[in-house]
Amino acid sequence: MVENLEPRQAWDLLQQNTDAVLVDVRTKVEHDFVGHPLGAIHVAWKEAPDWRINQEFVAEVEKLAPDKRAPVLLLCRSGQRSLDAAKKLEEAGYQRLINIVDGFEGPLDQQHHRGNLGGWRFSELPWEQS
Repeated sequence: MVENLEPRQAWDLLQQNTDAVLVDVRTKVEHDFVGHPLGAIHVAWKEAPDWRINQEFVAEVEKLAPDKRAPVLLLCRSGQRSLDAAKKLEEAGYQRLINIVDGFEGPLDQQHHRGNLGGWRFSELPWEQS
């Protein structure tokens, strides 16, 4: 079963558990130019321009997080791609999967803008851009 944690809860878990791995499943462009949490490892779940699921996703994560008992936290823009990716990792035998609710940018507000209602950046957690 995939857990859901708010960004601050996810950050706390990462600080308390040195075995935990944070995987940013967004596209390379999102990861590099929109920004990403400090220490996040990038493994795209889907990539532009065709938006097909990365068939090497599980294998790439297994290289970076070989211990399937260690916590693996997943983050995307708003929390949906990361949930889909977590379910795939669960099928591959990972035991502690955590979806970061509202992702990096959070949900859309009334003006259809992200970053004003929730997410990693909104929570003022450490992040960087390229």
